[in-house]
Amino acid sequence: MGFNIADLFERAVDAVPDRTAVVCGDRSLTFAEFDAESNRLANHLLSEGIGTGDHIGIYAQNSVEWLIAMIAAFKVRGVPININFRYVEDELVYLFDNADLVALVHDRGYVDRIASVTERVPGLRHLVTIEDGSDADPATIGSVAWADAVGAASTDRPQVERSGDDHYVLYTGGTTGMPKGVVWRHEDVFYALGGGVDAYTNERITHGQELADKARASDAPMVALNTPPLMHGAAQWGSLRFLFEGNTVVFVRNFSPEAVFDAIEANRVTTIVITGDAMARPLVETLAEQPDRWDLSSLFVVSSSAVVFSPSLKEQMLDLLPDIIIVDAIGSSESGMNGMVVQTKGETATHGGGGPTVKAGRDAAVLDDDLNPMEPGTGVIGKLARGGNIPVGYYKDPVKTAATFVTAADGNRYAVAGDFARLEADGTITLLGRGSVCINSGGEKIFPEEVEGVLKAHPAVYDTIVVGVPDDRWGQAVCAVVQPRDLEAPPSLASLADHCRSHLAGYKLPRHLVLTDEIVRSPSGKPDYPWASVLAKEELGLD
Repeated sequence: MGFNIADLFERAVDAVPDRTAVVCGDRSLTFAEFDAESNRLANHLLSEGIGTGDHIGIYAQNSVEWLIAMIAAFKVRGVPININFRYVEDELVYLFDNADLVALVHDRGYVDRIASVTERVPGLRHLVTIEDGSDADPATIGSVAWADAVGAASTDRPQVERSGDDHYVLYTGGTTGMPKGVVWRHEDVFYALGGGVDAYTNERITHGQELADKARASDAPMVALNTPPLMHGAAQWGSLRFLFEGNTVVFVRNFSPEAVFDAIEANRVTTIVITGDAMARPLVETLAEQPDRWDLSSLFVVSSSAVVFSPSLKEQMLDLLPDIIIVDAIGSSESGMNGMVVQTKGETATHGGGGPTVKAGRDAAVLDDDLNPMEPGTGVIGKLARGGNIPVGYYKDPVKTAATFVTAADGNRYAVAGDFARLEADGTITLLGRGSVCINSGGEKIFPEEVEGVLKAHPAVYDTIVVGVPDDRWGQAVCAVVQPRDLEAPPSLASLADHCRSHLAGYKLPRHLVLTDEIVRSPSGKPDYPWASVLAKEELGLD
């Protein structure tokens, strides 16, 4: 049968039915209550003819219902599809159509936006509304109220024979192009992202009851606060892996530093998951301004997933919370977990390029240009890859699938998402950056992440994205797109270059500066390099 997401959750329910499973705002459910409501929604879906292999969109902000909808889809062997709540009409049409949605669970506040696209996606035939306090009329799109959908349905678990081959799909925008649906088998994504491999020991779970037994044996469950939106894979797997072990998952509906700290204090949160500097910076600055406002003594782990912390923010966070452990989990939607780096107060993480030097995850590798696994300590830059349990491919995109999921010279299949890296002599991996945004100046490769990490430590820089712009002599030159801390007192190009000079080689220094009111990032915190590149060229008058 293999490992199935719904089965793993239900085993945790049976192990600790009375333990709190999920909290969002004023609403909390025990594992048994969560299971019962997800069974009701699952049975409602089955009554509408929605089941095995059907794609069910979830278009909502964080709520208990979001997570229930995902689990309900898995229970009937359906495939939940994450939908970015920031999308506008054309983007929604693309995603609804590309993902072949047959059903949609949505916040009431998005009724009007859904109404504007439904005629262009005729395959969408059933909708369920999550109440969010807004006053739009779901009847205009024929959407069933959540209370009606679950109120008349049975709490019995659907009698469906599930499989480790069932599909999980995560739509990811990456840094370029329209979003792509990454298709995983349940068993593969469990081992890649869901706790099937211990992140610290690299040991694999070997039987289906192992995590449930661990939950039953623990009388002090962890309480994990997931701050990113559930439409993002980091929040989904930051939730599922904790639920599989019988832990409690907490959400805030909308991210704000105050909401996060309130939730930590109220729920005695032990670990939080964030996505890099976009969340770390406002958290650090709010706590620095109000260090005694919250009781954060329960917190001992801060984990960043999908986007790496900059070194300067790590140090500031450890100064404010000296007893915590900071974990950078390195991976992608296409590969799963590639490695991690752990830092405590007084320690300095190693940085050998664009990003940190990390302990390699199980099945992580660095491949050369001919797709051969590289030997440690050569000093040669290669492509970060992961073998073992990896995705099936991209949904309905065989060309991109063939480019990303490759069979190497050793006969093994790897996910190669586009990151450059170097395999060190001790087996650790130094991350260098995305190949798609690498700057080529006079033949030298410059990874934007490395320059960004240095610039963020400048006292006048609030946020930054580094891009390459055309240069008559060098081909490309480094341009820093900067959001100043104070628009009335922005940094000068000279001050930024001087700040970088002791940390970076001369050819990596910024040659141009473009100021902006706000750096554009995705909801997951990833930098929008295409936006920054267009802005830089426009502001500098370059083609």
